[in-house]
Amino acid sequence: MTWTKYQLFLAGLMLTTGSINTLSAKWADMFSAKGCKDSPEHTFSHPFVQAVGMFLGELSCLAVFHMLLCHDRRRPEPKMNTGQSFNPLLFLPPALCDMTATSIMYVALNMTSASSFQMLRGAVIIFTGLLSVAFLGRRLVASQWTGIFVTILGLVMVGLADFISGNKDDSHKLSDVVTGDLLIIMAQVIAAVQMVLEEKFVYKHDVHPLRAVGTEGFFGFFILSLLLIPFFYIPVGSFSNNPRHVLEDALDAFCQIGHNPMIVLALLGNTVSIAFFNFAGISVTKEISATTRMVLDSLRTVVIWVVSLALGWEQFHGLQVLGFIVLLVGAALYNGLHRPLLAKIPCCANMVEEEEGNPVERARLLDEGRVQEET
Repeated sequence: MTWTKYQLFLAGLMLTTGSINTLSAKWADMFSAKGCKDSPEHTFSHPFVQAVGMFLGELSCLAVFHMLLCHDRRRPEPKMNTGQSFNPLLFLPPALCDMTATSIMYVALNMTSASSFQMLRGAVIIFTGLLSVAFLGRRLVASQWTGIFVTILGLVMVGLADFISGNKDDSHKLSDVVTGDLLIIMAQVIAAVQMVLEEKFVYKHDVHPLRAVGTEGFFGFFILSLLLIPFFYIPVGSFSNNPRHVLEDALDAFCQIGHNPMIVLALLGNTVSIAFFNFAGISVTKEISATTRMVLDSLRTVVIWVVSLALGWEQFHGLQVLGFIVLLVGAALYNGLHRPLLAKIPCCANMVEEEEGNPVERARLLDEGRVQEET
């Protein structure tokens, strides 16, 4: 299939903005500036403030949805499918999961490298698969189970590469690297719960994707903004890098921004990129396929890794590359990218037909447009 110029634009937009999102968050973590009351210069370590900015980006998708809706209604024949009416509170549980997982991941990004952060997020496949079996009644095929086990192997390799580099890297202590990696994996458990909740309770209501992302962003932005108040008073000792050693010191964040305006550029990059990334991701799924979206998401890990190396943010580790390749194989197996290749091999064609004949798997392929519905 030949891609149109619009499809190429969407793929490029998703790859670019997805990479900028992680890189800008890491860039913000690397700034140092004085805090409030001329406190000594210290690193910008404010993960919850960054998470609020990310949800602001998601919230902007709601504004984009209403702008497109207004534009569509001015046409003689409106074409935009707004979906059926729904109770916005349906999005509260997934939004709480998203808020928790995102906050944990931003804490972890302070402790480990941007490339490892992106690679370890591949663990979501494992927990999504297991939870879909337990709570959605889904039956995984053999290739998906294989993909889960291969992904576990890849995670072990990436973790081991971080462990080895932690002994040589001066920018992060070994204990911080290990803690950061574990926090990222823990966040993927919560992210998997979010996906299962969305599939079980939200998707059946046929909500427009931009509206769904924006509604979750609305809850995440306002709830986390309010939580910044109690976080200002919760002491966490050496776990926090801000001068007062509280869970989050938003005032210190704004003071640091005042002393070093370049931090605003990094935060804006994170906020704006997440909005465009969500729009591009939704559009890629709609215009091309969910599988293409998964492939592009994997490619942005390569971009993040290459840029981090070029900027000197991290060192090259062969084991990390091997781990990433294994993670790619695991994701490909789980998402069925191996089937077109196996279908060309006579001895494997029957196995592919059996997998695609699985009712649950066939429903997934129908959703992605990779098989035709029988009439």
